[in-house]
Amino acid sequence: MGTTRLVLFTGKGGVGKTTTAAATAAHAARAGVRTLVASADPAHSLGDALGVAVGHAPVAIAPQLFAQQVDARARGERSWGEVQRYLVAALGELGVDPLAAEELTELPGAEEVLSLLEVRDQVAGGGWDLVVLDCAPSAETLRLLALPEVVARYVQRLLPMERRIARVLSHAVRPAAAGVPMPSDAVVVAAEKLAGELAAVRDVLVAPETSVRLVTTPESVVLAETRRTWTSLALHGFRVDQVVANRVFDTGARDAWRRRWSAAQQGLLAEAAASFHPVPVLRAGYADAEPVGVEELTAFGERLLGPAAEWSAADVLAPAPEPLGLDVERVDGGFVLGLSVPLASREELELGRRGDDLVVTVSGRRRVVALPGALRRCTVAGAALRDGRLAVRFEPNPALWRPV
Repeated sequence: MGTTRLVLFTGKGGVGKTTTAAATAAHAARAGVRTLVASADPAHSLGDALGVAVGHAPVAIAPQLFAQQVDARARGERSWGEVQRYLVAALGELGVDPLAAEELTELPGAEEVLSLLEVRDQVAGGGWDLVVLDCAPSAETLRLLALPEVVARYVQRLLPMERRIARVLSHAVRPAAAGVPMPSDAVVVAAEKLAGELAAVRDVLVAPETSVRLVTTPESVVLAETRRTWTSLALHGFRVDQVVANRVFDTGARDAWRRRWSAAQQGLLAEAAASFHPVPVLRAGYADAEPVGVEELTAFGERLLGPAAEWSAADVLAPAPEPLGLDVERVDGGFVLGLSVPLASREELELGRRGDDLVVTVSGRRRVVALPGALRRCTVAGAALRDGRLAVRFEPNPALWRPV
């Protein structure tokens, strides 16, 4: 078996995201692909869609199909527990109330980001060909996918701080007199391990084998949010390889009410196809009944993707197209940093410089881009937005560059 393919599904709440994720997994399993469908959505609706109880460990649902509800708390105890216990003890010795100390030492976004550690473990060593992840609704998913990068910086800054405190205490006063417990080697090792795990999560999320699929409905408000989600995902370097338009009315409807709805939907679907190009927009019509259970979900998947018998494992596991991510080009007089922000407008785009980082904000969604060494010694000279591509020009700062 080769590298595991990871597909994440998200969309505005209520659009059929969980059903579409489960149907895609059931379709892949029917095509002979060993598949795990997992849920990181706190709503815990994956089991409802499959019509079976789903626990915190993968359970067999059908031939080649397994399901799991990710347990972020248990994963967090393994990854963050030892570091947190040390920090709580240190704050306790300084007179901080134990309950307040525990709250102060919570890892930011802990439950969400630690659920990704469990997904990373399944991708890296679970023995699956395909992992389908049912994520939370769009806003929460955007925060979730950005968290590994943010939390990794948090942990990396914490480590040198712990070491500086230990050094000061060891030279200034005896640890027992200071009253503050010294961080053991095990604590430092645990924090370093967590930082490494978070970096590995980020690597999995931006790997060629990983993509995001957006589920929407042909309604103007929902499509507007889906467009913003695509822009934000691209900002952070994630591949979107499919958009699923759910609950599409039959164009051959006989009654006037459905014909009017269908006509309105067709206009929005044409608009969506133009907006998301070259990402394909698939259509899923209304079913006779809610698809619950493996057989109904497989049928839904075949209506969406085509007969599973005509799909090979290579078709199912094909990597997503390479996105236009972050790149740096040398030009006369400086450098240009390029970043993909499809569908973004100048009015909703903000740029800022903070030390060695470039801060890019689109519609309130922020990404902190750690600048490469050459650009750290430059100043921002200008920026342009064209065809969904942000180009930021940097010019060398004479005070930081030495002639050769």
